[in-house]
Amino acid sequence: MTDSPADGDAADSAAALSPDELYEKLRDGERVTILDVRNRDEFEEWRIAGEGVEATQVPYSRFVQAQAKGTVGDLAAEHDLEPPVLAVCGQGEASAEVAHLLSDAGVEALNLEGGMEGWARVYVASELNAPETDATVLQYRRPSSGCLAYLIVSDGEAAVVDPLRAFAERYVEDARERGAELRFAVDTHVHADHVSGLRDVAAAARTSGTDPEMVAPAGAESRGLALDVRTVEDGDELPVGDATLTAVHAPGHTTEMTAFRLGGVLFAGDLLFLESVARPDLEEGAEGAPAAARRLYETLRERILPLPDDTVVAPGHYSDAASTAPDGTYTATLGELRDRLDALSMDEAAFVGFVLSDMPPRPANYEEIVEINLGRREADDAEAFELELGPNNCAATSAAD
Repeated sequence: MTDSPADGDAADSAAALSPDELYEKLRDGERVTILDVRNRDEFEEWRIAGEGVEATQVPYSRFVQAQAKGTVGDLAAEHDLEPPVLAVCGQGEASAEVAHLLSDAGVEALNLEGGMEGWARVYVASELNAPETDATVLQYRRPSSGCLAYLIVSDGEAAVVDPLRAFAERYVEDARERGAELRFAVDTHVHADHVSGLRDVAAAARTSGTDPEMVAPAGAESRGLALDVRTVEDGDELPVGDATLTAVHAPGHTTEMTAFRLGGVLFAGDLLFLESVARPDLEEGAEGAPAAARRLYETLRERILPLPDDTVVAPGHYSDAASTAPDGTYTATLGELRDRLDALSMDEAAFVGFVLSDMPPRPANYEEIVEINLGRREADDAEAFELELGPNNCAATSAAD
């Protein structure tokens, strides 16, 4: 993701808003007027969204032309931009110049520091209610993509579930702050939307003298897993202090997809979301999607829905349309999801038709990401971060992109 060259003095003089400050405004329900100066295709593929966001796309080139004609104010008026305007681009350079031009034209404007790449580095943690377990559980969320990860801490030990490579050191530091050492780094499946943090979490922990086990579902081996990890099958247990993670094989999204139970909490990975269910086509393509959808139906019907209604479902992603639970996390009880999601009460034929009828575009660069996560391809930190920019799109409908 690149910006058009911006004038250095203009970029330096533009008033700025940090990505963390933007997150806080959106979290607090403030209205934000966003002027996205990237190209239309970039804007359509991935943009800042939310209940309080009013987003308008006007390419940077139009502001360059307006500057030459002295009509920047007219261009802003044409698009009815309500100030203060937050200018956004890929890396925060072109948007800094646009914010400067708008300010000179009398339109209150700010620049988003670091642009969309800066937005992708925002990472927030909240403690969730974890019934029936002797553990503290943190939910991490990445607002730019809706990716969720979890840290479980109990009696001096910790495990991280579905860690992101970009934030590997964060999990180690947070565990240490809570007097715990990481014992496990766990993936629920071979991710297609973000680069797994298993190896990087383990490496970060080793610098502090601990050596956590990397854990993946046993079925990942048949997909070509080339990493030296501990594999778990249905019913296997991972002790974390006084708590226990129990593997629940849950195929459908992928063949190896495995959820984990911790007392009254189900870490559902990409099986079940707050707004939808998993998409079934990322591993086996369109031809294999109907069979995978039937496996997903069977998993939900026989393995998940029989769980108690008060089971807290902690998903692997959330959408902009999702609402938080009373504890501020993106979780819901299984009973709430039964009432909310029509798919959970459909018969098999209707369910399969539903999940196949409204699948969003596949995650950007998903084939390369899968190869990296299997350990069959290497990528440095910069390439890995670039590959996963964008929405996750791991749900059957766009409601949980």
